[in-house]
Amino acid sequence: MISDKINEIINEQINKEFFSGYLYLSMSAYLKELGLFGFSSWLKKQAKEEVEHGLKLFDYLIERNSFVTLKQIKTPEFEFNGIISIFNKILEHEKCITESVMKVAKLAEEECDRTTLSFIDWFIDEQVEEEQTVRDIIKRLELFGEDKVSLYLMDKELGERQ
Repeated sequence: MISDKINEIINEQINKEFFSGYLYLSMSAYLKELGLFGFSSWLKKQAKEEVEHGLKLFDYLIERNSFVTLKQIKTPEFEFNGIISIFNKILEHEKCITESVMKVAKLAEEECDRTTLSFIDWFIDEQVEEEQTVRDIIKRLELFGEDKVSLYLMDKELGERQ
């Protein structure tokens, strides 16, 4: 069994991961309305990945003979100001998730919970990758500016995400 503090912070992280899924689905719907179907598809897949992260944490608590406390997921925003704005919001959100994951790691260190520390390392690596992916998308969007052909090609490329 893990400590109450570790249990609480991982339950909070589960909620944050599920909220990420909601937020990205909201963004996906917005982009679909704009006709950016590839970007929309990319975000829908990202939403699924975030839910999978939450489920991974969920399973970890159960495997450690601890309890899961699912809390209400807040409503994500649903009005946005264009594609670059969306990806800047995604980057800021991912930074918050990274900070939150780091707090789990710090608490695990303080509690001398090596199992949780080892487990949470996967999430730290995942966050580094996710932040970099979004930074790369933002760089390209800023580089292309208003060029519709470049936006079309990028939309097509992101739509091919497996």
